[in-house]
Amino acid sequence: MPTTMTDYIRIVLYALLIMLCVIAFQTWDKEHAKQPIPQTETTETAATTAYIPKLTTENTATISHPVSTTIAKSLPSHPIHIVTDVMDLQIDPLGGNITQVKLLQYPEQLHSANPVVLLNSQPETKYIAQSGLLSSVGPDTPAGQALYLSEKSEYTLLPGQDSLQIKLFWQNKQGLKVTKIFTLHRNNYAIEISYLIQNLSHDVWEGSPYEQLMRKNTPASSQGVINLATFYGAAISSPSKPFEKISFKKMQAENLNQTITGGWAAMIQHYFISAWIPNKNITSQYFSKVTEDGLYTIGMLGSKITVSPGSESLSQTQFYAGPAIPGQLEKVAPGLQLTIDYGWFWIISTAIFWMMQKIYNVIGNWGWSIVLVTLIIKLMFYHLSAKSYRSMTLLKKLQPRIESLKERFGNDKQKLTQATLELYRKEKVNPMSGCLPILIQIPVFIGLYWVLIESVELRQAPFIFWIQDLTTYDPYYVLPVLMGLSMFLQQRLNPPMPDPVQAKVMMLMPIVFTVLFIKFPAGLMLYWFVNNTLSFLQQWYIMRSINGSKKPKTHSSQ
Repeated sequence: MPTTMTDYIRIVLYALLIMLCVIAFQTWDKEHAKQPIPQTETTETAATTAYIPKLTTENTATISHPVSTTIAKSLPSHPIHIVTDVMDLQIDPLGGNITQVKLLQYPEQLHSANPVVLLNSQPETKYIAQSGLLSSVGPDTPAGQALYLSEKSEYTLLPGQDSLQIKLFWQNKQGLKVTKIFTLHRNNYAIEISYLIQNLSHDVWEGSPYEQLMRKNTPASSQGVINLATFYGAAISSPSKPFEKISFKKMQAENLNQTITGGWAAMIQHYFISAWIPNKNITSQYFSKVTEDGLYTIGMLGSKITVSPGSESLSQTQFYAGPAIPGQLEKVAPGLQLTIDYGWFWIISTAIFWMMQKIYNVIGNWGWSIVLVTLIIKLMFYHLSAKSYRSMTLLKKLQPRIESLKERFGNDKQKLTQATLELYRKEKVNPMSGCLPILIQIPVFIGLYWVLIESVELRQAPFIFWIQDLTTYDPYYVLPVLMGLSMFLQQRLNPPMPDPVQAKVMMLMPIVFTVLFIKFPAGLMLYWFVNNTLSFLQQWYIMRSINGSKKPKTHSSQ
């Protein structure tokens, strides 16, 4: 008989199975992906990859020390160290590159005193941000980057200070002066970088600003499915396409070469990003490349700047290195918040996170925020669920009459189907509506899943008792077991399966789902347990009210 509740439940289970297979495949693929072999530049791609200078000291021969003896004596042999309230940075005098960023407000692990290290200069995990001015006369040339001087080697944002400015100086013998200025603000992960170009020579200076991110393909160690399912790679933005992913595999296959006005280029990893944001009016040549030593690079080369003799010019750019917080990213650059990728159901994920954020601002606990959001969702779909549960309850009460129809018509499936449909029509029972609560739950489930794994605000967020991180699995597996039990209890309220084999399969589903989701985020298991419990209570109440009312009429014609 094609039109039975069993058929619709089978469809729902297939949909859930497909979803699980997709997630499992993503996990396996990323865990077992082969490291690509870096390619060397060819003549065809050299035009888009050769113009960024190498990290050598060849260009330092043209440097003439500034007049200030204080600066001259403090030629740094070590990185310049900068500490604000949210970041611990290191800047290499060679090129003025950012070679280390520690995020002081984000512990590397739960209860750890060590902060997350986003950028670093270690050979095995190298991840740095380069920027400069490319010109045949410096400060940077294709042969190498300039060596800058600084007044100090240590800078700290003091209490009461809202911003901190670090100036690096370069000058050649012909009278060209460049001051590279880093400006950092309190409680801000965006760094303003400016170049003051003073041309005191007799010749016109021409050069182009460039910015690039370089890193090894070494993602941070993951904790189960949660990290493996997130995107790890590069991304760019343009007016025509606000967010475009560029995986390391794609960078290996071909070099990027796009002309974009404004935009940004970023490296994305779980919870954190770094991004170069040029001036919105600047037209840049965006590029990517993979070096022979395995550095994956994404960046841009800006339009040419011309500075006449006796004049000066100011070039500005911005660099972000920190957590992927939507409000902060949106302020830094349009579309940068899209790096928080909520997947297919991003509208649902955005709405869920918005509700959770508002509740968290009041109660200060993300776990209770999940509970209350679940309750709100149940209230929103209360009437739809109630209608479905009423149909399921009436269907359960009709099972004896359906069995009698089977005995009456025997193997005549056509008459049996017609008689069953007529019974459903007269009793106003829709067997398909019984699947609606599950169908509604699937997109909400997936939407919340992406909220939990993509929202850095929930990273290491505790709930109660032993649940100290809602984004990792329950260490004692209590929540998955409770989820399975609640699923089993709710299943007991549903009409029995006519086929004994299918009935046994359905009885096993709570166990199967418990095992499958045993290491899913605790926050997700909390949502599912609360949702199942509320659904059980609602369905039990409706069944009780219907069973206490008048029984369905019997029809002699049946």
